Amino acid sequence: MTTTHEPFPAARFIKEIGRGKNGARSMTRDDAHDLYEAMLNGRVSDLELGGILLSMRIKGESVEEIAGFLDAAEASFEPFNAPPGQFAPVVIPTYNGARKMANLTPLLAMLLAREGVPVLVHGVATDLGRVATAEVFAELGVVAARHRSEAEESMSQGKPAFITIETMAPKLAHMLSLRRILGVRNSTHTLVKIMQPFAGPALRLVSYTHPEYLEMLGEYFTTAALHERGDAFLMRGTEGETVANANKAQQIDWFHGGLRTTLVPKQTLVGELPLLPEDKSAAATAGWIQSVLKGEVAVPPPIAEQVAQCLLVSRTVASRQHVSEPIA
Repeated sequence: MTTTHEPFPAARFIKEIGRGKNGARSMTRDDAHDLYEAMLNGRVSDLELGGILLSMRIKGESVEEIAGFLDAAEASFEPFNAPPGQFAPVVIPTYNGARKMANLTPLLAMLLAREGVPVLVHGVATDLGRVATAEVFAELGVVAARHRSEAEESMSQGKPAFITIETMAPKLAHMLSLRRILGVRNSTHTLVKIMQPFAGPALRLVSYTHPEYLEMLGEYFTTAALHERGDAFLMRGTEGETVANANKAQQIDWFHGGLRTTLVPKQTLVGELPLLPEDKSAAATAGWIQSVLKGEVAVPPPIAEQVAQCLLVSRTVASRQHVSEPIA
């Protein structure tokens, strides 16, 4: 990560990406990296920064651009270390919360942790008009980590770790906060959902909302992703969250070594709808999750299937890493 604070001349990039959806040209991976790195380090003026963010919003990111942005994003904070064990860590981003359905992201995280998987959940502390995962976690006694080592300690104790983006990667948090000024999301909202925050290989759970991102992210994970850093699951989000919809199983695609495998086919509705909490508040959702963890309420089948696939692939990623490690 570049440490200079010299102003970064961004006009030549804006000239290419700012010509509208049909006239704009995409940057190379290296150029995208350099530009986003300068943005994160405050080397781009506010005027140019607004122009870049809105230009990318209109144009849409290419695979090379998202790869370059991600290279810079992941280098902007210190990576996590996972505890040793038979499972590679599972990364669950949570940046949307829930409004129409109960937010069951904490259930997914706690079910995985209960099986011995190191689980890192990162995201926002609150989301106006929605029930954030952090709020449900708080009702369950899972407190946000105050620093990286605290999150690592939680994972080593077999507990799901939750950390806010402000604590984990403050430079990225600042980029996310610009939505309040500009009124629209920017490329960083995609980056935080696909980044791999561990020093070693991990399994990323990634969701998309808009169909065009299914195509772009699918191409990214098969062509531009650094495969030695682990695998990824990609599915349509449940109100933007990466937990399976309790009422209907979304398709889950597994990306591994440049290959794409469908693990869970798309379904319309599950055979028997689960008994979900009618009250969508954080407290009521947490109470329902506790009932599930105690075995008083059945795990919704799509989430049980998601957990099973995570366990299988997480173990596969870990064993692959052990095979590739040099013998002392």
